[in-house]
Amino acid sequence: MKVLLVDDEPLARARLKRLLAKHHDFSLVAEAEDGEQALQLTAQLQPDLVLLDIEMPNLTGLAVAKTLASLPVPPAVVFVTAHPEHALDALQLAAAGYLVKPVEADALAGVLQRLGKLTRVQLESQKEAAISFQLAGCLRQVPISEVLYLVAEDKYVRMVHRQGEALLELSLKQLEQQYPQLLRIHRKALINRQHFSALHHGAQGYQVELTGCPQRLDVSRREASRLKQILAQGSL
Repeated sequence: MKVLLVDDEPLARARLKRLLAKHHDFSLVAEAEDGEQALQLTAQLQPDLVLLDIEMPNLTGLAVAKTLASLPVPPAVVFVTAHPEHALDALQLAAAGYLVKPVEADALAGVLQRLGKLTRVQLESQKEAAISFQLAGCLRQVPISEVLYLVAEDKYVRMVHRQGEALLELSLKQLEQQYPQLLRIHRKALINRQHFSALHHGAQGYQVELTGCPQRLDVSRREASRLKQILAQGSL
């Protein structure tokens, strides 16, 4: 399981790094010294677990955790802090664990043991997500990872995926609620976050470019503002 360690104190990071090295199922992939760097590394490395300090300058650990929770497949977050009064805030953010500095080996071991199985089950469930549709009287499925975008057309939704297209009877709103990987770019269009490549701005307004898709998709002004905010937070 990939772990990202976030703390603005080098000594605190060094201690956790030593303790974590005893758990061979958990591999430290990077260290971050502030919240902004934590979000950047999460987007790049896709860790399964973030050991997150709360009291940090500029962007606090609580703010980082709120952003991480909005990801399609959020990492598990374990708060590590010298301030136990933040426990309630951590619980409200559905933290997977809460460790008080100086972290003891047994405390870390207990959290990691509880966390491992749950996180693996969640990730396996996410990998199996697929969109079902009828074709020639047969039920077919397309893994969500192969879906590029969906567009509302008349009474149906047209799904464009790597192998072709399909018509769905579900509404865009239903699909958006059921699959957090999908992101609205227009009242009539959703894209798969996983395939987002670039946001372009020209004379015709904003357009999204998707990896593996030759067509650029129009973005409404309202959704363009939200999309830029998500990009700025490194949450896409």
